Amino acid sequence: MQIIDTDVKLILASGSPYRRELLGRLGLAFQAWSPEVDERALPREQPSATAARLARAKARAGAERWPQALIIGSDQVADVDGAAMSKPGTLANARDQLRRLSGRTVLFHTALCVARGEPARWQERMISTEVEFRRLDDGEIDRYLAREPALDCAGSAKVEGLGISLLARLGGDDPTALVGLPLIALSAMLRAEGVPVP
Repeated sequence: MQIIDTDVKLILASGSPYRRELLGRLGLAFQAWSPEVDERALPREQPSATAARLARAKARAGAERWPQALIIGSDQVADVDGAAMSKPGTLANARDQLRRLSGRTVLFHTALCVARGEPARWQERMISTEVEFRRLDDGEIDRYLAREPALDCAGSAKVEGLGISLLARLGGDDPTALVGLPLIALSAMLRAEGVPVP
């Protein structure tokens, strides 16, 4: 169990090391905390709706624990023709995902929720990034997975690393959204809460 300083003003409600690294770029003092949130999609729930609901749930869990703190909740879901694609977890699943994504375009929905106290003070944003995978052969997939397994990344491609070589094109408003925490939107949301960024 993590011990959290109750005087912390900014809390990232996420156990993701990628989100911690991204938030660290803003140069703000913050504490990361992993909320207990069931991340499974609901029946017939669209991928973007799943991402929004989970970002909200993470922020709500933090706001209940620290009502005076500013809580950042975020979640990302890969959308392949309206179906969610989860983290692969195993090399076999990662290989299957990359074969499925070869030559296709995928939407990565990254939801962001900044909360303090009651939901009336909450801000929410959804940033979607269009990712076009180039055609990949089995040799390329195997070489990539041998060097960067990316078992904890939906779509099995870690774009902040070697996974960028698997792509043909990116389209979106914020390159950090694809890594898991959209810093352009977050900076604006924090400024709206009186946090000076930069």
